[in-house]
Amino acid sequence: MTKMSKAEIAASLEGLVGWKLEGKTIAKGYEFPSFPEAMRFVNKVAGLAEAADHHPDILINYRKVTLTLSTHDEGGLTKKDFELASQIEKERKSFKETGNKVF
Repeated sequence: MTKMSKAEIAASLEGLVGWKLEGKTIAKGYEFPSFPEAMRFVNKVAGLAEAADHHPDILINYRKVTLTLSTHDEGGLTKKDFELASQIEKERKSFKETGNKVF
């Protein structure tokens, strides 16, 4: 995959609520009502990442989870990053009833 242009990145970010451009990455933080619920979310993300063969950086801080995506082989953002972010957002909806918050 090739790196996306600034215009492509901006357009792709419009469809991803809460995701932010941070240098050559996109990132989003989530907060859950408990540590086990945060880990359940991380495990769901891990399954998506394995299926896509594209792995985010994951920071777990008790009930808070921060995901950061970039295509390291390309030195920036590609469609692969936005595809995985979109899949993560679809799965996140199943956690809505648990009171997760975005930060």
